[in-house]
Formats: sequence, C-alpha cells, structure tokens
Amino acid sequence: MASPFARVLGSLQSALGLPQSSGSVLGIDIGSSSAKIVQVRSNRGTVVLETYGEIALGPYAGQEVGKTVRLTNEKIGEAINDLMREANITAKSGGISIPFSSSLITVLDMPKADKEQISRMIPIEARKYIPVPVSEVMLDWFIIPEEEKSDAFDRVEKETMMQKRGQEVLLVAIHKDVLKNYQDITHSVGVTASFYEIEIFSTVRSSLGHGVAPKIVVDIGASATKLYVVERGVVRMTHLVNIGSQQMTETLGRSLNWSFEKAERIKRETGLNPSTSYSREENDQVREALLSTLNRLFSEINRVLLSYGKRYNKTVSHVVLTGGGSSLPGLSGVAKEVLSTDVELANPFAKVETPAFLDEVLRDIGPGFAVSLGVALRKLQQSNR
Repeated sequence: MASPFARVLGSLQSALGLPQSSGSVLGIDIGSSSAKIVQVRSNRGTVVLETYGEIALGPYAGQEVGKTVRLTNEKIGEAINDLMREANITAKSGGISIPFSSSLITVLDMPKADKEQISRMIPIEARKYIPVPVSEVMLDWFIIPEEEKSDAFDRVEKETMMQKRGQEVLLVAIHKDVLKNYQDITHSVGVTASFYEIEIFSTVRSSLGHGVAPKIVVDIGASATKLYVVERGVVRMTHLVNIGSQQMTETLGRSLNWSFEKAERIKRETGLNPSTSYSREENDQVREALLSTLNRLFSEINRVLLSYGKRYNKTVSHVVLTGGGSSLPGLSGVAKEVLSTDVELANPFAKVETPAFLDEVLRDIGPGFAVSLGVALRKLQQSNR
C-alpha cells in the first residue's frame, strides 16, 4: 500500500521548541481524498499555529494518493489517529467540519415576522426543501440583516422590494445520522468536539476579510467544487458542481497514457505551467488536458455569477480560490483571464502567527487548510469567551 502521508507537515512545537499549551485547540477537516488537522492556541490576543498536517485517505481503501474514497467510520478513525500521531497533536478539544454535500443551505424569502413567529414557520417552510422528515434533521436559521442604504431613492427602492419579498432567512439543515457518524469518529480518536460546523462557514471565517462587497468563493475539492457567494459576511447563494481535482488527474492520465499516480504528481508539481522536463508538445498536452476539465468549471462559475446578478441586481467582481484543488500551479492566472475578474488565492494562514521561514510553504498549501483552520479559529473564539 502506498504511503498515506501525502503531506504530513510536522510539529512546529518540536521544530521551534515551543511549549505545549493546555489552551491548544484542534480543527479537523475530513474530505473525500484526504483529512487535515490544525492545532492552534491563543497568546496575548494572537493566534499561534502549533502544528498541522494532512493525510491521504486513498491508501486506507487500497487506492492511490489523491483518489476519492468512501471509508467506514473505523477506517477514518484509523487515519485520523495516524495523522494526529505523525503531526504530534497534543490537544484533545476542538471542532470538526461537516461536508457541504451532507447538508442543506438555502436562502428563504419569508414574510416579515418576529423571531418567535419565524421559529414556528421554519419547520413548515423547510419541508419544501428537505427530502426527509424534518424530525430527522437538525435545523438552524439566521435572519439576514437588511442592507443599509444612505440614499433616499435607495431607501424607497429597498422598502418596495422588501414589501414584495418580506425578509430573507438563511436556513441550514444537517441529517442527524450524519452528525452521529462524526460524533462516533471523534469519540474513537479521543477528541472532544464541542461543535460540528458545515465547511462553508469555516472557509468564510479563515479566507475572507470584513468587506461588504459580494465575493464568490470557489472551493475546489477532490470530488466536487463548492461555490459560495458571500456578501457582508453572509452566505447568500450556494452551488455544488460535480467537478473536482480527481477529474483533472484522470483526464490528464488518459490524455497522455499515464498512470493515476504519475498524473497526480505532475498535476501537483507542474499544473498549467510549462515544465523543462517535457517537450513543448507534452507541455501543451498537459495544459490542454487540465483545461478541458477547468473550462467546464469556469462555465459553472460564470453561470452562478449571472444568476446572482439577476436575483440581486449586483455584480460579483472578486473570486477567492480555496480548497486543495486550487493549489494547482498556474490556476490563478488562467482563472483571471477566463473569468475576466479579480482572482486571489486564499491565504488562511495569514490570520495566524507562524515562523517566517514557513511563509512560502503555508501560502502554497493554505487553500487546502481553509476549512480545518476555520474550524480551529471558531473553537479558539469559543474557548476565549
């Protein structure tokens, strides 16, 4: 079996001689092809990164590194235990992310009402969107604040629209069986999880600032890509695209008659950039193969941007790339050309204190750790209250 440690990135505590802290907390992200963990602590108002790591899940199902797999709770627990040991994890308290695909997030247009009335209306309204009995899911909701307008004309326009729409409510639902599975996993690895958070919210916390202009977060995973339009810190629109980094690898392998393992390695090392190890023709073939998958993804992104613009009469002019797949070399430049908008690669580790010599490494791998770090940041905020 291939080594599952595709990227175990070691302990900063041992490397730098940092003292272990009883206030350290964990953020755990279990994806379809790998699991990631981050341990942080608070030091005089600053968040300090202590250790972090990633482990490929493919080998635990007898598959190659980079392959998406469905593991039993026992196998996932085994992988997390291995990761915690290799990354020198010392904390035992934290939070864990829930995949977007295992949840429902939607914005409801509801009549004006107070919170008590809304709480009674939500289960009734949720039945329109949830394909299982409401009693089988955990529901949460949030009234989206009305946008402040300074211009008199804008205020009249807003009031007219709200008379038609009432108010917007963000609805979140997770099946209780999904929560039970994650509770079993955390229990098996000896971690006390004080919360389980849908990955969207973890990503937003670690990857976005406090701007009010709408942005679209493009979270490229192994099996799928999640698109979130976020405005004033609130998730306004979500979309799941069944295109991920594994498809890029498979297409590349078929195009050049390479094994999955070789295609995955070349994708990670070279990506869309030319390599001196290959001829011009081979470099063109690699780029063409990767773009054949990416262009379909770009089309979906443009479709979501158009849909948001039609619904809210606003232009989203900023794209934030995150997720492990967004670390593809050369992706940012190509995305900027195709989408004709500002594109940035998420840098979640910029929100924590890290050694200067790791800046480049953490910037490169940061997009893949957006969820796990976002979870850890929430746990730290929770612990400091």
